[in-house]
Amino acid sequence: MKIVCLDSATLGGADLSQFNEFGEFISYETTPKDKVVERLKGADVAMVNKVVLDENVLQNTNLKLILETATGVNNIAVEYAKEKNIIVKNVAGYSTKSVVQHTFALMFAFLNQTTFYNGWVKNGKWCESEIFTDFTQMLSDLNGKKHGIIGLGTIGKEVARISSAFGSKVCYYSTSGANNDASYEKISLEELLKTCDIISIHAPLNEKTKNLISYKELTLLKDEAILINVGRGGIINEQDLAKVLDERNFRVGLDVLENEPMLKNHPLLSVKNKNNLLITPHIAWASKESLKTLVQKVYENLKEWVENGK
Repeated sequence: MKIVCLDSATLGGADLSQFNEFGEFISYETTPKDKVVERLKGADVAMVNKVVLDENVLQNTNLKLILETATGVNNIAVEYAKEKNIIVKNVAGYSTKSVVQHTFALMFAFLNQTTFYNGWVKNGKWCESEIFTDFTQMLSDLNGKKHGIIGLGTIGKEVARISSAFGSKVCYYSTSGANNDASYEKISLEELLKTCDIISIHAPLNEKTKNLISYKELTLLKDEAILINVGRGGIINEQDLAKVLDERNFRVGLDVLENEPMLKNHPLLSVKNKNNLLITPHIAWASKESLKTLVQKVYENLKEWVENGK
């Protein structure tokens, strides 16, 4: 059997040596579009994260199995793969704890003013202080805040549980309309945006969530509200976000953008009040523990296919 991993760089240097036990295993750190078919020549199994396996690739290779090293399979022509009897296996639930933790890291960075005060101290301001503390920026408790969650799936529910433990009042908006969870108040998107102190997005990108939050929705946010997106880029219109950030006083924490890596000259790089914006490069999922779990589950997916053909 020949197994080819096309973008191992997206796995954070994880040890992939265990895949050698199934046959010939070849790994490339990255693969440009024009090299995909060539590198999959003679391969039975493709292992990919973000490399696109479209109909053209599937037509010109002889794959039997595609191992997606993530949950989303939007980089794969799944329906066409079914027509060609190519099995597609993804991994779900491997990064829930990591994404939840990053959600609160972004949230507390604003509530506790950690970025501001880290710079304040390192610039020597504490050395100049006449008292032992400082009130240039005021900290704020999560306790008593209204926390609106957009997308109450596995990750959203865990965020809701932890936020409630801190004393927040949790409500949610179901992007599919099908989610009804009696544990929390279900409200409209407009009410959530207007009334919540903290809003966190944990939804997939689809026809219902694309540009879900654009200029009109952003202008509904409360003064000093915190908006966090660890779901998918494209849910928030980034051009509109950059514009409204310069017009209003609210805070935004992003781990995902519509185009990744971030485009040069992105409008968010030019916002006036940079203290109101935190951006991390799609790392919420990528704790050491999550990466280890991910690789193990991909291994188990391959093992199951080898042993049971499914």
